[in-house]
Amino acid sequence: MADIEKKAPKVINKSGTLKMTDETAAKKEIRDISGKKMERRNRRDRVKADAGPKEFDEITIGVDRVSRTVAGGRRIRFKALVAVGNHKNKVGVGVAKGNDVTTAVAKATSKAKKSMITFNMDGETICHETRTKVTGADVLMKPAAPGTGIIAGGTVRSIMGLTGVKNLISKSLGSTNKVNIAYAVIEGLRQQVPRKEWNRVKTEEKK
Repeated sequence: MADIEKKAPKVINKSGTLKMTDETAAKKEIRDISGKKMERRNRRDRVKADAGPKEFDEITIGVDRVSRTVAGGRRIRFKALVAVGNHKNKVGVGVAKGNDVTTAVAKATSKAKKSMITFNMDGETICHETRTKVTGADVLMKPAAPGTGIIAGGTVRSIMGLTGVKNLISKSLGSTNKVNIAYAVIEGLRQQVPRKEWNRVKTEEKK
């Protein structure tokens, strides 16, 4: 009776073949076409390797549905506005279209990373007051004292949340278009000049 139990297969698959035990699977070697031994990696190892610290954070400011009239009727697509930043002095904005929301956001994120700028800061606020216009958008930004926080509208607040700016007063004086406001904010940050260079800039302007 004991001999019959030893000879009987422990686990059988649905196809009728013997299932490999854990010990056998651990000892089994995987080789490539040339015969070289390959390193065994399971799914958990892949997840651990991919889940590293992110250098930049991203936020989707808006997703709009856009339509285009073609010969066969209307073609519906999606437009996404995405901001990317490192919570310090690097930030970027991207706009892209796609057949679905996921594709549009992925394209916009890629564009935002390619168009990132590095701007100057004065502690946790901007260096000086600035007013920038992009098409119909007109954005005014002023430095604020510590503890003020970010006093701004939705688009400006979203972008500043991805930077190291903690105190800011902002007002949108023109169009409410999110894309134009976002580019106006980026242009305002690009124009920031450190305090120690103010005299040099004024001298150059007089010349």
